[in-house]
Amino acid sequence: MSALSNFVWGIADVLRGPYKPNQYGSVILPFTILRRLECVMEPHRKVMTAVVQEAADGGYGAMWIANQLRRRTRRDESAGLSFWNTSAYTLEKALEDPDNLAANLIDYVNGFSADIDVFKNFGFEAQIKELDEHNRLGLVTREFAKIDLHPNKADNAAMGDLFENLIYKFAEASNEQAGDFYTPRDAIRLLVDLVFAEALRARGVSRSVYDPTAGTGGMLSVAEEHLLAMNPKANLSLFAQEINKHSYAICKSDLLLKGQDVSNVRLGDTLAEDKFADRGFDFILSNPPFGQDWKASEKQVRREHEAANGRFAPGLPAIGDGAMLFLLHVACKMRDVDEHGRGGRAGIVLNGSPLFNGGAGSGPSDIRGHLLENDLVDTIVALPTDMFYNTGIATYLWILDNTKQPERKGKVQLIDATGFATKMRKSLGNKRVELSEADRAKVLQAYTTMATSDISKVFEALDFAYWSVTVERPLRLNFACTPERIEAVAEHRQLNKIDGLVTSLRTFGTELYCNRADFLRDQVAGHRRELAPGGVDGELSRR
Repeated sequence: MSALSNFVWGIADVLRGPYKPNQYGSVILPFTILRRLECVMEPHRKVMTAVVQEAADGGYGAMWIANQLRRRTRRDESAGLSFWNTSAYTLEKALEDPDNLAANLIDYVNGFSADIDVFKNFGFEAQIKELDEHNRLGLVTREFAKIDLHPNKADNAAMGDLFENLIYKFAEASNEQAGDFYTPRDAIRLLVDLVFAEALRARGVSRSVYDPTAGTGGMLSVAEEHLLAMNPKANLSLFAQEINKHSYAICKSDLLLKGQDVSNVRLGDTLAEDKFADRGFDFILSNPPFGQDWKASEKQVRREHEAANGRFAPGLPAIGDGAMLFLLHVACKMRDVDEHGRGGRAGIVLNGSPLFNGGAGSGPSDIRGHLLENDLVDTIVALPTDMFYNTGIATYLWILDNTKQPERKGKVQLIDATGFATKMRKSLGNKRVELSEADRAKVLQAYTTMATSDISKVFEALDFAYWSVTVERPLRLNFACTPERIEAVAEHRQLNKIDGLVTSLRTFGTELYCNRADFLRDQVAGHRRELAPGGVDGELSRR
């Protein structure tokens, strides 16, 4: 854990007593976001105040303010400020009036521009009042006012790591699954490497990146970092949808600080309602929850399954596992191929169920068939076990592409990366290993060269097609008292207890019969004649 994470987590000690460990997150996370926003605003406060006053004098709206702020606060290649605060308070100024600290902080939080609904989703105003009632508000505020979270001191990667550690700790304290909200950075980086294997070199190129299960926005942050490293002149638009309101709040604040349009971050159940139904995307990244049912979304999902052009028209998985629904959603959100041959690429993290569940003719099989028949599956990478916080099971990266390179058309590459893992010094839940930069480089090389090796195999898409054929025929038995069969009876645990059975069977002939009636007529009747009084074995017959 980083020194920054230790410091922030240490503030939680102040909450002991009035708060239980599983409640710490509702205080620590919004305070962390508030301090981050404050540090970003601090150098621009004079400009911000002037622009807000000009808007008030001229009767201009929020859009005018946002545009002016972006223009006047842009420095070098950094994005300009796109949000503002009309309150006179900061954390330090609010602390100067301890008797009215709660009212001051509430005024401060409510002074943010309307697109900052982060604190509403945390119920932060209620948390401020509760902290005040328990005489903890001043202590917590004072500690956060000490932290410098300006991007020059804590860049986006550092903030991502901070949120990762905090969320893991809070989820652990709540007996929740950290993986429901956060994807390990090493897994994200490999997924991003594969999805963005082709560099974007053209100056001023514009691309959209979408995560339908965004969590706290980690995938989008790493994707942006990767793409801008490839091409600092690229214009990127980030889009996100998230069902958990706290994760949504963190994701939204993160993109806000990057200068992104926060209206592109939306709260809601992706399976029940696609908040971006009117558009497709250049790149898609997703880590949906493993093994989660789709009962809550069943009505809407079935409606889209029955619609000819619905997201889920190709098929439905068992209601207890919605992984393949997310797979279908990701596939349909890739932008359509245009006249220049430009389409979409996607990467999704899945467990083994989409690979193996369902026989021919089942919903999962129909979904796999749809993806293969439309040549959408580019690569599947098997990851090491013990890579994720909430599970040690086998996981896979699916890379989808609707505009494959000529050498990859009609083919599917399978890469075995299960042997690429570096043991962590300290486990985080079920996460015991990580993929190093060298490990990721090996996987990426196997992908880009497309060479057959111990870890890489390339198949024709039709190699995965199969039929399930049921062959029915009449029951065919044969009957014979051969030495081998009699010996089997003698060794049987139950039959060998029947007195005289083996001895009796040895008197039967060894002729093979395929008809039970014929066997009984010839062999049993003949046997009875031999055992009649005066016959070969009169004593056995009398038994």
